Amino acid sequence: MKWNHAIQDYESYLRIERGLSPNSIVNYSLDIKRLLSFLETYKMTCTPISIEKETVQQFVYEIAKELNARSQSRIISGLKSFFNYLVFEEYREANPMELIEAPKIGRKLPDTLSVDEIDEIIAQIDLGSPLGERNRAILETLYGCGLRVSELTELKLSHLFFDEDYISVVGKGEKQRFVPIGETTQKFIEFYRDEIRIHLTIQKGHEDILFLNRRGKQLTRAMIFTIIKRLVTQSKIQKTVSPHTFRHSFATHLLENGADLRAIQLMLGHESITTTEIYMHVDRSHLREVIHTYHPRK
Repeated sequence: MKWNHAIQDYESYLRIERGLSPNSIVNYSLDIKRLLSFLETYKMTCTPISIEKETVQQFVYEIAKELNARSQSRIISGLKSFFNYLVFEEYREANPMELIEAPKIGRKLPDTLSVDEIDEIIAQIDLGSPLGERNRAILETLYGCGLRVSELTELKLSHLFFDEDYISVVGKGEKQRFVPIGETTQKFIEFYRDEIRIHLTIQKGHEDILFLNRRGKQLTRAMIFTIIKRLVTQSKIQKTVSPHTFRHSFATHLLENGADLRAIQLMLGHESITTTEIYMHVDRSHLREVIHTYHPRK
C-alpha cells in the first residue's frame, strides 16, 4: 500500500464513518503528510504497512525540536488514529505509535471579554454603512448564541425559528442542535435581514445563507477574523481576541450568572461535559460567592 492510497482511504473513513468536518479531515491528513515528508527527507522507503516504531520515534524526536508541546501532542494523536485505522482494516497487526506518549500540556484557556469590553468592541462599528449593520448582527450572534465561527458562516435563513426563540445550528460532524436566541440578538439579525440583506444581489447557491459579503456570497472564516481584529484594534483592548473569544465569553458569563453546566454543554454542542469544563474559566471571587450563597456552613 502506498502512502497516497492510504491517506485517501483514511480520509474517506473520517468523512463517512466518523462524520468529521472537512477542516478536521485536512488536519488529520497534514499530520500524515508531515511524517511522509520526514521519510522522504531522510530517504526512508518504508510504506504505511512496513514502517516500524523506531522510525516513528525518530520522527517524534525531530518534531520535538521545532514544535511546542501542544502541536506535538496533536500530531502524535493524529498519527495514532491513522495507524489504528490501518490495524482495524487489517492492513497492519500493530500500531507503531502505541507506546509513544504525547508530551503533557496544560489547559490553555483563551482570554475572556467582560460585558463592557464586548460593548466597547461593538461600539467601534460604523453603523452608517450597510456592512456596519451586518457586522453588529454578526458579533451579537457570536456572543448571544455562543457559535463557532464556522457555524456562524453556515447559518441559514431557514435555520431561524424566531417564533420559538431558537436557531438551528450545524456543528462539528454535521451534527444539528437547537440554540436559544434572545430578543436582543433577534432584533439585530432581523434588522440586517429585512433592511440590509434584501438589497443585495445574491449569487446563485447563496440564497439561504444569512450573512453575506457585499457581492452577495457567503462570508469566509478569514473575513470574520479580519472584521473582529480591526474592531479590537480600534477599541484599544489589550487582549488576544478572535471569534472564539465571544463563544468562550458567552459560556463563562452564563456560568458566572448561575447557568447549569449541562445546559451550557448542550448550547455549545460539546459531546463531553469535560470539554465544557475546560471553557469555564471562573474567577475565585465568583467561587467564594457560590459558597456563601449555597453552602449550609457558609
